Amino acid sequence: MSNTYQTEAGQLSGAVLFYSRPEPLSRDAHANLGLRRIDKPFAFAAGSQVVPLTVAEFQASSLSYPIIFAGEQYQPLAVMGINASANMFIQPDGVFEPGVYIPAYIRRYPFVLANDSTREQLVVCIDREAPMLGDLPDVAFFDAAGEPTEYTKNCIQFCNDFEVEVRRTESFVTLLRDLDLFETRTATFTPQMADGSAGPPQTIAEYFAVSDAKLKALPSEKIFELMQNGALSQIYAHLSSLLGWDRLIALTVARQGVPQPANLN
Repeated sequence: MSNTYQTEAGQLSGAVLFYSRPEPLSRDAHANLGLRRIDKPFAFAAGSQVVPLTVAEFQASSLSYPIIFAGEQYQPLAVMGINASANMFIQPDGVFEPGVYIPAYIRRYPFVLANDSTREQLVVCIDREAPMLGDLPDVAFFDAAGEPTEYTKNCIQFCNDFEVEVRRTESFVTLLRDLDLFETRTATFTPQMADGSAGPPQTIAEYFAVSDAKLKALPSEKIFELMQNGALSQIYAHLSSLLGWDRLIALTVARQGVPQPANLN
């Protein structure tokens, strides 16, 4: 599917996490616009409990977050918080905890590719409400001749590459569904009572994950096929990432108290 950065403001379909007012990037409307260096650069994601992931990010993300599947489409998500509107990995100064993997979905902001229903193509957009946008920028979107700067070209390429990975991720999820590998799981928290004893376990999230039993029950030739196409390593990255629930729960308790049931769809 083709895309462009120069277009009239058409009807853009679909709501996208983080983006309040996406506008097609235009040399006429945004000639003087660009990015400014601001305090709290990732504050826009501080209220997000979950962030979409592509399958190419599973291994890097597994070291930082639980990776789950949620919703009717089994969307892969990095779980960054449990209590409502709280990302445990973004510090009060608006930057990520050191050493934490930052998902591409966040790194592409304020750029995004959006569907233009009038032209049936993907259009490069920016979130006009993004706090880092402004005139007299530190990094301009267009040069004096009205052409995209190298920075803008790199951002557009990043968005294009991201869309390719989204398609690959959809194929990966379809493969898992066709093999009937998903099962419903729960994440639980056992509170400590005032007398030091363990209280009744509390369910804090329900989600989809790959079933160990179903995976082991696959024929050996199917396991070999998954190994050959790289899917098996991504499955194991997902499974190992689920050990991160304990870390996330402990972090939540230390900062906010008892975790509350999360809506991870």
